[in-house]
Amino acid sequence: MQFTPYLHFDGNCAEAFAFYAGLFGGTIVYQGSFGEMPAQPGMPPLPESARQRVMHAHLQVGAQSLMASDALPAAPGQDPAACAGGYRKPQGLWVSIQVADAAEGRRVFDALAQGGVVAMPFAKTFWSEGFGMVTDRFGTPWIVNVPGQA
Repeated sequence: MQFTPYLHFDGNCAEAFAFYAGLFGGTIVYQGSFGEMPAQPGMPPLPESARQRVMHAHLQVGAQSLMASDALPAAPGQDPAACAGGYRKPQGLWVSIQVADAAEGRRVFDALAQGGVVAMPFAKTFWSEGFGMVTDRFGTPWIVNVPGQA
């Protein structure tokens, strides 16, 4: 069994995944937009504002995956709940990544922190050579951790 985080964005999924692919040395193995979906019977019309949004993206980093999509925007006058609830900022979760050493942790943390909000600066702790918490500029909350005792 493997758990795969599935992130949700408000129209900037493609930008975020291009950044993550470069940062983590991964490959985007699939990325498709809502505008590329084939029409399905009973499917409501797609708002023009949704056509370029990412319906699904899959980033592969070694044996690990990260997946995501953009939220569908509500059409004018439409209840956002009709679009799977629309976009909501992540709450109650962090994507935790384990890095090989403090230098790699610092590199990853600093890149995620650019334009983001640091909740806990990356530093040595009593349990780790490096640990930090940051919400990146795309709204994704991350924990960067060097496993092992300090």
